[in-house]
Amino acid sequence: MTKAIGQPGLTRLLVVLLLVAGAAADIFGPEPYMGLPLLAATPLVAAAMLSFRESLAVAVVACAASVALDIHLGRPVTALVVDLADVAVTSCLALLINVLLTRHRRRLAQARDVAEAAQRALLPDPPARAGELEVAARYEVAQAEARIGGDLYAVQATPFGVRAIIGDVRGKGLQAVASVSVLIGAFRQEAENAPTLDELAQRLDAALRRDNEHRSAPTGLEDFTTALLAEIVPGRDTVRRVNRGHPSPFLVQAGDVVRLDPTDPQLPLGMELGGLDAGPGAGTADSFAMPPGATLLLITDGVTEARNEMGAFYDIEDAGLGTRTYRNPRQLIDTLVQDVARWTDGPYQDDMAIIALARIPDERPSRPR
Repeated sequence: MTKAIGQPGLTRLLVVLLLVAGAAADIFGPEPYMGLPLLAATPLVAAAMLSFRESLAVAVVACAASVALDIHLGRPVTALVVDLADVAVTSCLALLINVLLTRHRRRLAQARDVAEAAQRALLPDPPARAGELEVAARYEVAQAEARIGGDLYAVQATPFGVRAIIGDVRGKGLQAVASVSVLIGAFRQEAENAPTLDELAQRLDAALRRDNEHRSAPTGLEDFTTALLAEIVPGRDTVRRVNRGHPSPFLVQAGDVVRLDPTDPQLPLGMELGGLDAGPGAGTADSFAMPPGATLLLITDGVTEARNEMGAFYDIEDAGLGTRTYRNPRQLIDTLVQDVARWTDGPYQDDMAIIALARIPDERPSRPR
């Protein structure tokens, strides 16, 4: 089986072709020195993609080829020296460019590593099992170079049951990362103490308000966070949720996918900063049944707003996810991500955060008394 040629392989092939073409142009060309520009360009091409050692080797070969061609064609010593100087100077510039590019790539790699470490610190993988639930989560960034974005999620076992949050910060850059940090930290703390999801949402709003007050440049109404809070109490078939302007979750079970729209839509977290309240349904959590074997799928709008080449949005309910069998929630997430990639037929258009919470029956045999 043949091995695919990567960018360095293509660069090496191009270098060889330039050397051959330069020599052929010099020997067979109708005008003298037709191959000199090609020989001079060869080290520049090598410097852009190859290592310093390989670039130096190409530069030496290009200089040697220039001298050999001039000797073969019987050109005077003056022409030989001028041609060699031309290729040598270009080679020195190419090697300098190679050094600068290498430093830039190293710094970029370090920045990406720091961003990835920050992402893992802010959004660590949730536990594979929380109470009666199997848990899986995944974060897909739209730009591979970024490695960090404004989507957030967390799953935590609390005295009130398993609580989960998924959200999307509408700000950008470091400000969005700071908001993610504030919300995740507040959720970790308040999920253990807030007696209801509504109280938990209010405490998250308060955390955003305090963060905004402490900033030298307060944020505006455009910097808010959509969020969905869910709570699954052990031993019950009921899930409670509070939706603060976030895309609706889905209940996936054999043969069916149901979107769970909120009864009374509420404003996103942070909108109270501008004097607006949460909405007419504030203070009331929705409830729905979640039987054993069902999976609660929480997503961000990177999934629902993914478009194909015709501009049509991806529809989870029409994707046929419910007609398949999944060994675990991780497999469901993998299937969904692959399906979105097929739908867009290209890079993701927005960051995607996904949580899958699968309710499994307790199959352990009861102990005899």
